Amino acid sequence: QFQVVESGGGLVQPGGSLRLSCAASGFTLDYYAIGWFRQVPGKEREGVSSISRSGGSTKYADSVKGRFTISRDNAKNTVFLQMNSLKPEDTAVYYCAADVQSFLEGLEGGALVMGRYAYWGQGTQVTVSS
Repeated sequence: QFQVVESGGGLVQPGGSLRLSCAASGFTLDYYAIGWFRQVPGKEREGVSSISRSGGSTKYADSVKGRFTISRDNAKNTVFLQMNSLKPEDTAVYYCAADVQSFLEGLEGGALVMGRYAYWGQGTQVTVSS
């Protein structure tokens, strides 16, 4: 079964940092652009950041620009999301997924459109609170 496994979440004070990891299970991560999404109860899942298959292109939601950095280490089959200057409004369950649609289309991928993604993980909880 193809899926990703997220880790690195936790409880952090405002202004703190966390680094989330997204590891592939059952497939090779470097074939795909990877996206990070987040969801709070009662709201739709929203795109946070993405990185293209080659790593040459990254995207960020306006709410996290300048604070979050996405990167990938294909040798480790892992994508990272470094989150700095965390705010209470960053509290959510964070999910990563593979841009399978772009792979099928032969594109670098990375558009933060949920419908293009598959192989979702179970998510990791990030709580920013004092």
